[in-house]
Amino acid sequence: MTISASMVKALRERTGAGMMECKKALVEADGDLDAAAEVLRKSGQAKADKKAGRVAADGRIVVAQEGSTAVMVEVNSETDFVAKDENFSAFADAVAAAALATGTTDIGSFATEKLADGRTVEEARTELIAKVGENIGVRRIETISTDGVIGSYTHGARIGAVVAMQGGDETLARDIAMHIAATNPMCIDEAGVPAETLEREHRILTEQAQESGKPADIIEKMVKGRINKFLKEITLLGQPFVKDPDVSVSKLLAAGGAKVTAFVRFEVGEGIEKKEDNFVEEVMAQVKGAS
Repeated sequence: MTISASMVKALRERTGAGMMECKKALVEADGDLDAAAEVLRKSGQAKADKKAGRVAADGRIVVAQEGSTAVMVEVNSETDFVAKDENFSAFADAVAAAALATGTTDIGSFATEKLADGRTVEEARTELIAKVGENIGVRRIETISTDGVIGSYTHGARIGAVVAMQGGDETLARDIAMHIAATNPMCIDEAGVPAETLEREHRILTEQAQESGKPADIIEKMVKGRINKFLKEITLLGQPFVKDPDVSVSKLLAAGGAKVTAFVRFEVGEGIEKKEDNFVEEVMAQVKGAS
């Protein structure tokens, strides 16, 4: 059967696959558009399976918000080049919209949720992998809801923050979200600092202070002062506000009649161990293999 250009165009518009891939699929399916689409779907899944073990530590952070609920997602690619691709960006936006609509935060079950265009997340993901040639993954989803005020901020799609407040307004909430994105506080206040973190820091500071040879009572005061400094550095309320370092976040919130009740911050690739490629070793291995 002769495969016309119009048939290839129709399949390409339907699947987003490359022109040659569409023609091959139509030939294999003897011109049946539905069967050809299924061929491409299976091909995309096979490619996705092959790329599943590759590290995807780049990508985008996307925030979607409706009323007093906001969702933040991290969608990963292998390279910054693909992270900036319009197809990848559209997928990340669609994922955020679906997460907001469904309320699903479990990555496993989220794969079967439907996007606005009717495809499941997993179907769209495998099709995108076939199109861009990289491993793509939805890594994490967080949702914050409040009966107060929601604020969000994204920095170049690589860092995102969402904050929930009681009192205040949207402008203040966005300023606080921007501050969180910039400074990465561990928690809201001292009460949220894990006991093991505090114990470890106390032990290290005590050992350092003891090296000074000063009396025990002086060492105790030194350690107490350094612990207080440490707590201000890692807690949101203790930090100086990024837009006005003369004012602490705590004082800024008090002036606005607001209280932070929750926040979440994502940074692309944080915690993912990236493989460091050795180009020289790779080339030498290929040379030896060819000889």
